[in-house]
Amino acid sequence: MFEQLEFLLPLVSKPVQYVGGELNATVKDWDTAAVRWALMYPDAYEVGLPNQGIMILYEVLNELPDVLAERTYAVWPDLEKLMREHRVPQFTVDSHRPVGDFDLLGVSFATELGYTNLLTALDLAGIPLHAAQRTDDHPMVIAGGHAAFNPEPIADFIDAAVLGDGEEAVLEITDAVREWKAQGQPGGRAELLSRLGEVDGVYLPGAYDVSYLPDGRIAEIVRNTERVAHRVAKRTTMDLDEWPYPKQPLVPIAESVHERMSVEIFRGCTRGCRFCQAGMITRPVRERSIQGIGEMVEQGLKASGFSEVGLLSLSSADHSEIREITQGLADRYEGTGTGLSLPSTRVDAFNIDLANEISRNGRRSGLTFAPEGGSERIRRVINKMVSEEDLIRTVATAFGAGWRQVKLYFMCGLPTETDDDVVQIAHMAHRVIRAGREATGSKDIRCTISIGAFVPKPHTPFQWAAQEHPDIVDSRLRKLRVEINSDRRLGRNVGMRYHDGKPALIEGLLSRGDRRVGRVIERVWRDGGRFDGWSEHFSYHRWVAACTAELACLGVSLEWFTTRERGRDEVLPWDHLDSGLDKDWLWDDWQDALSGREQDDCRWTPCFDCGVCPSMGTDIQVGPSGRQLLPISPAGR
Repeated sequence: MFEQLEFLLPLVSKPVQYVGGELNATVKDWDTAAVRWALMYPDAYEVGLPNQGIMILYEVLNELPDVLAERTYAVWPDLEKLMREHRVPQFTVDSHRPVGDFDLLGVSFATELGYTNLLTALDLAGIPLHAAQRTDDHPMVIAGGHAAFNPEPIADFIDAAVLGDGEEAVLEITDAVREWKAQGQPGGRAELLSRLGEVDGVYLPGAYDVSYLPDGRIAEIVRNTERVAHRVAKRTTMDLDEWPYPKQPLVPIAESVHERMSVEIFRGCTRGCRFCQAGMITRPVRERSIQGIGEMVEQGLKASGFSEVGLLSLSSADHSEIREITQGLADRYEGTGTGLSLPSTRVDAFNIDLANEISRNGRRSGLTFAPEGGSERIRRVINKMVSEEDLIRTVATAFGAGWRQVKLYFMCGLPTETDDDVVQIAHMAHRVIRAGREATGSKDIRCTISIGAFVPKPHTPFQWAAQEHPDIVDSRLRKLRVEINSDRRLGRNVGMRYHDGKPALIEGLLSRGDRRVGRVIERVWRDGGRFDGWSEHFSYHRWVAACTAELACLGVSLEWFTTRERGRDEVLPWDHLDSGLDKDWLWDDWQDALSGREQDDCRWTPCFDCGVCPSMGTDIQVGPSGRQLLPISPAGR
C-alpha cells in the first residue's frame, strides 16, 4: 500500500520515518509465510527503532523460514489525520502492509503512557478496540514489556500479554498459531486464544473475572476456564549466550534517540532498589560471558557500521568482568574511532580505570551517577546506599583525572520524603562544585541535577505506597531551586532539570490501575489523547476530566488509584500475575523501608529469600570466568 501512502508523505513532518528500507531490515515473501507478526513499539519511529526488545524479537522470528515479522510505529497526528481522510490503514514500515492483515500484533510497552497510541493504531488498522468484539479475521493483539506485568488497565483492548522475557515465548506462540492454522483453524479465535493461554508466561485477561467490594477494592480475581492457570508466572530466558541478539542491528535512516550498536551484557538486578520495578521483575541476574559479549560486538559493528558500542544492563558496572570487558574492547578497537558507553553508573561501582577505558577511543563526555535521594535518610528508605562522602570522593577523583561535568539523577516524592530530603540535593550539588574546583584549581566545573517525580510500581516493595500529589512535588522543587541559588558563586555552575509532576500522577494511575481504568484510557483517546509521553502532547486536564467522568459513578477516583496507601490484605490488580517475588517478602521489605533498614545484594551475600529462584526454577548466573576477550589482536592493526 506504499502507493497510497507516498503522496501523503510530502505533507507531513519527518516523512523519512515512514519509508522503511533500513540497513539490516528484513522483507520476506508474504505468500510463503505460515505465521505473520506485526511488531509495534507504541511511540514515534525515532524512539521505537532503537528499542532492543523489538529488535531482538524481529530477528528471532525472521530467522524462522516460514515466519515473517515486520515493524510498525505510532504515526504522528499530522499523518494520522491524512490517513483517516484518505482511508490509509496502520501500516508496517518494512513492506507497507496493513497491520490488520497479520496474524498477530505484538506491542511492547516500556511505559504505560503509550496506551493511547495503542488505541490509535488499532483504530487505524480497522481492528476493534475491544478484544471481545474481534472476529477470526482480526490479528491477536499481544502486549509485552515491563508494563505487561500489570496489563489490567488495557485488559479490554488486548487479547493476551506475555510476562517476562519474550525470546522463547514468541517462538512457542508462533508454534501454536502455525499448528492451529495447519489444522484448519478449529474452533476459530476462541480456540486459538485457549491454546495461547496454555503457553507458559502468556496471560489471557478474558479468562479471568474480577469482582469488587463496596468500598471499591478488588474482592477477588478468579479464572473462568480450567485451561488457564490460577496464577500466570513470568518467563525467564537463561544462558544469554544462547541468545546473541541482535546479530544484525537495525540502522535508522531518520534521526533516532540512540544511534549506536548495543549489547545487553547482563539481565536482571539484585541491588534491591525498592523503587525500581525493572530490577525486581527481571531477577535473577544472568551475565553474558565475556566471549559472548566480544562476539556480539564484533559481529554487530561489522553488520551496522556504528561507531559507538553501548554496554547495556540495569547496572552495567556490576558485571563481574566489567574491567576485563572494557579493557579488552578498548584494546581491540583502539585506533578505529569506536567508542564505548555505559548507562548511568553507581557511585560504589565506579572507578577511574573503568572510566578511562570507556573513554579511551571516544569522546570524554560528562559522568552520570544516580544517587536518587538527596539525604542519607531517604537513601536508606529506598535502599540506594550511596553515601555523600563516597560520591564527593568519586567526583573529586574524576575531576582530578580530567572530567569537567557530572550529572546526578534524583527522584522527588519518595515515600516518607520531607522538604529537607529534597533541599539537601542542593547541598550535595554545591559540594560537588567545591570538590571539582579544589581538585582542578579551575572554576570551569559543571554539575547538572535531573529530577523526576516518583511513581510507585507493581511488584516492588513500594506497590502499597501512596503517591505524592504533583502540587507537593512542584512545591519541593521550587524550594530546591531557591536553595541552589542561595549561593550564587556555586549555584551558577549547577544546572537543574526536572519533569512536571502531573504526567507522573497519570503514569501512577496507569501503572497501578485495574480494569476500570480502561474506560478512562478510551475516553482520553476519543478526546484526542495521543503521545502522552511527550510534554507537548500531554494534557493533564484531559486525563483529570476523563477520570471524573468515568470513575465517579464507580465510587473510585484518580486520587483513589494514586495518592491512597494500600493495606497489607488488599487484593492488588496484579496479584494473579507472578513475577517470582513473594508478596510477604515484598511487604516485609516495605516495612524495612519505613524503618530505614537496608537490604543486601544477594549476588555477593547469602540468599535473602525473595522467592524468585526457587519459584521460577532459576539461579543467579555470574562470573568471573577468568578468561580474556578474544580475539585480543587490535582491530585497527
